[in-house]
Amino acid sequence: MVDQLTDGCLDTDAQNLLSGLKGRIADMQPGVLQAHHLPWSRDLVNPKNKAHAQYLKELGEQFVARANHQVLEHLRELEAGRRELAWLYQEIRHHLGLSAEATRTFCGRQELLAQLAQQLWQNDGRPHSPIVLFGPPGIGKTALMCKLAEQMPRLLGRKTVTVLRLLGMSQMSSDARGLLQSICFQLCLAYGLPLPPAQVLEAHARVVQFFHTLLHTVSCRNFESLVILLDSMDDVDSICRARRVPWLPPKCPPRVHLILSACSGRRGILDTMRQTLTDPEAYWEVKPLSGNQGQEMIQLLLAASRRTLSPEQRELLWASLPECGHPGRLSLAFEEARKWASFTIPAPLASTAKEAMHQLCARLEQTHGQLLVAHVLGYIVSSRHGLSEAELKDVLSLDDEVLQAVYQDWTPPSKELLRFPPLLWVRLRRDLGHCLARRPVDGFTLLAIAHRQLAEVVQERYLSGPERAKRHGVLADFFSGAWSQGTKKLITLPLVGKPLNLDRKVAPQPLWFSDTMANLRKLKELPHHLVHSGRIKELKQEVLGSMNWISCRGVSGGIEGLLDDFDLYGPHLDCPEVGLVRDALQLCRPAVELRGMERSILYTELLARLHFFAASHPALVGQLCEQAQSWFQVCPHPVLIPLGGFLQPPGGPLRATVTGCHKGITAMAWSLEERLLVVGTQDGFVAVWDMEEQQVIHILTGHTGEVRYVKVFAKGTLALSASKDHTLRLWDLLSGQEKFTIWDGGSKDRTEICSLHMDEAKKVVYLASGSKISAWHLATAELVFCILGDVSDRWMCAAVLASRATLLTVSEAGVVSLWSSAAGKLQGRQHLSSIKEETPTCGVSVQKQGKLVAGFSKGSISLVTPEGDSLLEKLPEAVRFLILSEDESLLAAGFGRSVRIFLADSQGFHRFMATDLEHEDTVETAGFGPENNLIITGSRDALIQVWSLSEQGTLLDILEGVGAPMSLLAWGGALVASASQQSSSFKVWDLTYIQKPRACTPFLDRTGLTAVSHNGGYIYFPKIGDKNKVTIWDSAEGEEQDALDTSNEVRCLEVAQQANLLFTGLVSGVVLVFPLNSRQDVMCIPPPEARKAIRCMALSKGEERLAIAYDSIVLVLDISPGDPCPIIDGPTYTFYTQLPETISSVAVLADYRVIYGMTSGDLFLYECANSKVFPLEAHGSQVTCMQVSHKEQLVVSGSEEALLCLWDLQACKWRFQMSYMNPYCRGVQCVCFSMDDKYVYAGLKDRSIIVWSVLDGTLLAVQFVHAVVNRIIPTSNGFVAPTRHGYLIRQRFQCPSSRKSQQDPLKNFKKAVWKVKSRQREELAAAAGTLQDLRSASTQGNECKSDKRSQICLLV
Repeated sequence: MVDQLTDGCLDTDAQNLLSGLKGRIADMQPGVLQAHHLPWSRDLVNPKNKAHAQYLKELGEQFVARANHQVLEHLRELEAGRRELAWLYQEIRHHLGLSAEATRTFCGRQELLAQLAQQLWQNDGRPHSPIVLFGPPGIGKTALMCKLAEQMPRLLGRKTVTVLRLLGMSQMSSDARGLLQSICFQLCLAYGLPLPPAQVLEAHARVVQFFHTLLHTVSCRNFESLVILLDSMDDVDSICRARRVPWLPPKCPPRVHLILSACSGRRGILDTMRQTLTDPEAYWEVKPLSGNQGQEMIQLLLAASRRTLSPEQRELLWASLPECGHPGRLSLAFEEARKWASFTIPAPLASTAKEAMHQLCARLEQTHGQLLVAHVLGYIVSSRHGLSEAELKDVLSLDDEVLQAVYQDWTPPSKELLRFPPLLWVRLRRDLGHCLARRPVDGFTLLAIAHRQLAEVVQERYLSGPERAKRHGVLADFFSGAWSQGTKKLITLPLVGKPLNLDRKVAPQPLWFSDTMANLRKLKELPHHLVHSGRIKELKQEVLGSMNWISCRGVSGGIEGLLDDFDLYGPHLDCPEVGLVRDALQLCRPAVELRGMERSILYTELLARLHFFAASHPALVGQLCEQAQSWFQVCPHPVLIPLGGFLQPPGGPLRATVTGCHKGITAMAWSLEERLLVVGTQDGFVAVWDMEEQQVIHILTGHTGEVRYVKVFAKGTLALSASKDHTLRLWDLLSGQEKFTIWDGGSKDRTEICSLHMDEAKKVVYLASGSKISAWHLATAELVFCILGDVSDRWMCAAVLASRATLLTVSEAGVVSLWSSAAGKLQGRQHLSSIKEETPTCGVSVQKQGKLVAGFSKGSISLVTPEGDSLLEKLPEAVRFLILSEDESLLAAGFGRSVRIFLADSQGFHRFMATDLEHEDTVETAGFGPENNLIITGSRDALIQVWSLSEQGTLLDILEGVGAPMSLLAWGGALVASASQQSSSFKVWDLTYIQKPRACTPFLDRTGLTAVSHNGGYIYFPKIGDKNKVTIWDSAEGEEQDALDTSNEVRCLEVAQQANLLFTGLVSGVVLVFPLNSRQDVMCIPPPEARKAIRCMALSKGEERLAIAYDSIVLVLDISPGDPCPIIDGPTYTFYTQLPETISSVAVLADYRVIYGMTSGDLFLYECANSKVFPLEAHGSQVTCMQVSHKEQLVVSGSEEALLCLWDLQACKWRFQMSYMNPYCRGVQCVCFSMDDKYVYAGLKDRSIIVWSVLDGTLLAVQFVHAVVNRIIPTSNGFVAPTRHGYLIRQRFQCPSSRKSQQDPLKNFKKAVWKVKSRQREELAAAAGTLQDLRSASTQGNECKSDKRSQICLLV
């Protein structure tokens, strides 16, 4: 706006004055106001000029562009500040500001404050329960909590750290995840401790464990006190929906205080808390103020607002509130009284809070109209977290009813757009006053109803019947962006009389504001309003059935927030496909938590799990798969694109994978009645997991050594744990409180605990360790007896035979001792008669028979009774474990790689099956199913095998453990938990899936000796239970098609794809060749020496040569076309390595050159035609795989140290050495070249696949596939690869022609480094004398800092 003179010229004097004013305003607020300079022209501002419209258009475009730029810059600053803990400081300031406001007019409660202070002082030096303040809504709990926070330094000392959160008053304090994260960060900063690492923050269960550990760390400092005050626990969403409060510690350690407040009589929150906090003295009721204190509060409120009342008004006020000590009611009365003028004769005030709220609404309706008040308050209450002022004005501009009421007496000022007049909202906002609360949420300041009673009145008054759905419908229209970006909406205004199609000019609602900034308001609000407006179809298509939505919600809010949305809104859809997607997301959780949430990871995980159902469920799952594939098509980075399902699909056996913040797991036990799993760990923690919600509910601390045993009893409510620190602790699993601790002192023998027995009927527990046995009463923890044995002849196994009231022990020297289980008196001793020169290794008691079954070091199994002993079985190896079924009818004995099953009879046990259950590695544990129809066995190679006992040991399935030796299996009904002492993760399996139809049946291969033909159509592997046969698996049908008899154990398999031949290398040294088109015709290649097992085989790329490698001999044979099948001649060449090490990998070329790698890491190139051998530079460990390029110019080799070398066969030197290092990598399993020799695909033993460039060794892509890949076979645009899970990976590799847009493939792999050494550049650098400088300057990698991205590292 400018001033003009009468002649149309610019008034320079007025303009100068205006410029000076603008300059002074800008100087006063330099960070808020932004100057926007416009060109001035007298002609352009003349409406009669044709250029005027263009001028206005350009002006608007410039202003919008400038504003958009400033908004995006501000969002980037917010994101940067969020990384720099600005979010935490804002959160703390917000709650401190609210606290100062709440205590401004605080009065009374002095007696209660004194009592609380005394309680805190008494509890400061000892473990104690948290304090819970409770009372009805509005009784003054919040003000009391804020006053307590203010007085803490005076009560407990100046160095007391106080943390205050008014729950529900900000986004982070409205849910348990954000609340705990903010508290953990604040405590770490306050005490100078390391901040929570990113891996902890990715899973709420880990945050809970970190929080509990942090409280104990603070307590152990023995210096400052810590007080955490959490007001209004009923305003935390997750608590309202949960059966328990999992993160609430039942006991606070010394110098740590937790003070909570909750409403009584609402939503059962107090009852939920009482399940965790069982101490009745922990609960303090907040009662009303006295009448005098109520009057004092009113006076303070009036003084604070600089108001006074006339005597008549004061008398009326006191008369309306006789003896009222309810602070909430007093505040409402004050808000009403402060509006009285001095001459006003007010009407009597309402006597209850609810009546006051109705009175407030009636007054607002009288001033602003019933329709406007009803809709404004209805929108605010209907929103999930509140509405910003801008959002509310946009929503009102979409509300036709409001606009028709507003414009009933006048027409809109514009013919193109229609908006709600903002002045009407300003007036209503002023009159609402303190009824509106302002809360920071997702970078916005949202308006919400401040009083819970007012929100309830609004629900009752304005949101009954169809009105509720209408409010949600308009909000859904707004957050979906249906009427934004110029889309016009019809409306009929009273004075116009005809429909008008007008632009409402509401804000657009994209999913992403920028590449990194998601529209969090839309993500959180839209599903809520679609559900409550009844638009279920739209919810299914646009939210839960949209990959764009799922990925945006996951990337911005994490996998747990995404799962919460499916749990919250999925039940409203009568659609089983939504359940499949939700279960698939649950299965994705470990990969996302380990690697970080990123679009490519989420899309790969979902596509590889849901593709199995794409054809059978096209409406939702099929659409999601198509959307994922479409996204991959336009992905600008190198990426592996799944062409089929190859990860564990939903509906299969895997229920959950859970990771805790502790060391390896050493003990597990189920509480079926309470649906809990109790886990003991190496670092002395006992974690209690709610397996329905998959959340840790208690971290039980106290043990200082490894937890060896956990026993659950008393209908699943109590647990007893025994630790290497020689203590037993009894825990209440519901409250998480320790009932007592027993220290097994008095002996200096620090040997391993050999057994823990519990007689629940007599309430006695027995602990046997080394040369000592102790018994205690479970109810009183009193010692019943203690038996001390011979330290030189330790007890190796012990049993309490309840039916005989006898305690039986077997010592290292084979002495059986009998004791009274009631008094610990010796009843007799005897030597084992059935066992000679063997040491006991394990034992299990058979209560029904009154016997002990003991296993020994040389394979003997003996039945030991008070009367004597007898030999049950002689196994070929030492007995590793003995497991008894629940009804004691079955016994399993583990030895070496096998498990033998025995059936109970009148004499003891006899062998149940003629064959043993076999693994490929040492068997560590086993467990019988609840109905004795199944047994599961776990082995050192991390595999779990499921066997059917009703079908005489038929193998039903092979499950992948946690990537570490399987040491623990625990049945809980139909669920099985599996864990390892070398991993903090455990998996839970549901074995009822065996009776259900499956989307895809995996092939059962344990050996990893798989071969593939017909582009993945058929898979070949040694038959389970009979390695003298080869199973032919039809991938399309998911079933065994045939089995080939080889008469000897199979050691390796190779397929000639073009010649259609299957080569089977046997342990006898024979190679049998099966034509795949006529399998009855078998060719035999005899070994060069009798009984030499074949180590490996290889075919040349043209399939004209075959190399067969034994320990130190290599045969090279010719393959030529023939009819009806190819002809195999030779061996054409035979040569000996003449080395002590054995051959581990071999490759052959068409010109009779052979490359072979040794178990020592040595590599050699042998020219058969010239009988010359060329040593190549050795690997540092065993060569595990080797492949020749399709043009036979290059070779790639991989080793156990995760080193990959690319060799130039002409120069006999490596071009590149690539090393891949991360905390989980255990070497290279298999490699292959792409069909065009541009890339190398490598399967690693850390269960991932990598792709790198042959041109320069650059790492292009990394994909975590959850299973070890046995072999990789290239296809025209990717590869196929069979996995240890029994699935066939089919993937296409897509690499953009330009590398400019390439992202870091290791950015989600923490502490991972890809290092490349180039021989050419090393030689050039060495010639220049700068090799060492370049090495030190260019070696990069992921630092330990969690905020630094992984790097692709090229050593040049």
